[in-house]
Amino acid sequence: MLQGPHGPFFNRLGRMLRHAGCDTWRVGFNAGDQAFWRHKPSYIPFTQGIEDWPDTCERIIDQKGITDVVLYGDTRPVHAKAVAIAKARGLRVHVFEEGYLRPFWVTYERGGSNGNSRLMETTVAEMTDALERSNLDVPASPAHWGDMYSHVLYGFSYHAMILLGNRKYRAMRSHRDVPVVQEFWTSFQRILLSPFINISRNLKTALITRGAYPYHLVLMQLEHDSAFQMHSPFETMPDFLETVIKGFADGAPRHHHLVFKAHPLESGRRPLRKIMKDLAAQYGVRDRVHYVPGGKLARILDHARTAVTVNSTAAQQVLWRGIPLKIFGASVYDKPEFVSDLPIQDFFARPTRPDNLAYQDYRRYLLETSQLAGGFYSARGRRQLLRQVVDMVLSDRDPYDGFQAGDLGPRQNTEPQPLRIVK
Repeated sequence: MLQGPHGPFFNRLGRMLRHAGCDTWRVGFNAGDQAFWRHKPSYIPFTQGIEDWPDTCERIIDQKGITDVVLYGDTRPVHAKAVAIAKARGLRVHVFEEGYLRPFWVTYERGGSNGNSRLMETTVAEMTDALERSNLDVPASPAHWGDMYSHVLYGFSYHAMILLGNRKYRAMRSHRDVPVVQEFWTSFQRILLSPFINISRNLKTALITRGAYPYHLVLMQLEHDSAFQMHSPFETMPDFLETVIKGFADGAPRHHHLVFKAHPLESGRRPLRKIMKDLAAQYGVRDRVHYVPGGKLARILDHARTAVTVNSTAAQQVLWRGIPLKIFGASVYDKPEFVSDLPIQDFFARPTRPDNLAYQDYRRYLLETSQLAGGFYSARGRRQLLRQVVDMVLSDRDPYDGFQAGDLGPRQNTEPQPLRIVK
């Protein structure tokens, strides 16, 4: 097991795999990794530089007789190198990611995720054929898992541990270009200022949803996110902002507005709001461009005319509502039935709706295979996730082949509800 999501999920997964009879080893690259792995005899600290990692990875595989590699996200440098080594040796690679149908599910695949997922090569027609033997209802999403606050809290704790106890890992550099001090401070600010941020966000959202104008919604991402860095044509978020604002100015009707919704974990390391305002003024649409600092998507998405993103998983909520969608990067939902291929200015002028019936098949296929109800961060979400995923990790088949073969899939996707007696 390599790096996992912030918090205790990988530790709990490792414990359950040991109960199932597996030997597990955890390679840690900083003090945060070490602190969240509670089984000390199986912890292997990697304290060298990234250039020494391939040789160390090969040596661990040989010495421990490794058969499987488990990781969270497959594109950070230490993971990409480990995946290449594992595939060359014929080992199984288990990849966890945030849910493609976020925020209520987690993604579990073999070999790769996002732009490296098997879904990239699977057509909607193939998915529909695979569903012919399944007639289960599409499961309803849970009301909430409460993950966001726990996510921020674990992120704060993780970076605090690195900041205070990373002495022996000093040779290792993070895959992100954001200093640990800034990550720590950002998490601290989110916790401290969350009531005020929520008030500001709700006010801005109310002003937009109560406005008497059509608007197009832009779903922003974190610039350091692997999907943005590895699977998009843009190097920076300002490059994306300029492309969208110019396309809006050239193509959208003059009474339409453009709303940028920031990612809920946006750190503020770039002054995105100011960059937006400057670009909007440059292209003559300053009075029609708005910015919402994160928050829940549904309220503002429900009234949107179209949506634009690089490759955010939030676009799945766009497609579920039948709203026209334009993307720029590689994504598992980049199918001709769903996503517009028009240039951005033409998309704003003449958007076309996705094939909603095809999307329902696509969504049901994901829920039958790689999408597991639950979450990494809240205790309730972890319980539900672990209840399903251990058997899937131990299976000889990946989720997609398992579904074709009739294996037990991730259908147990609702937390048991308390019994209510009406007198």
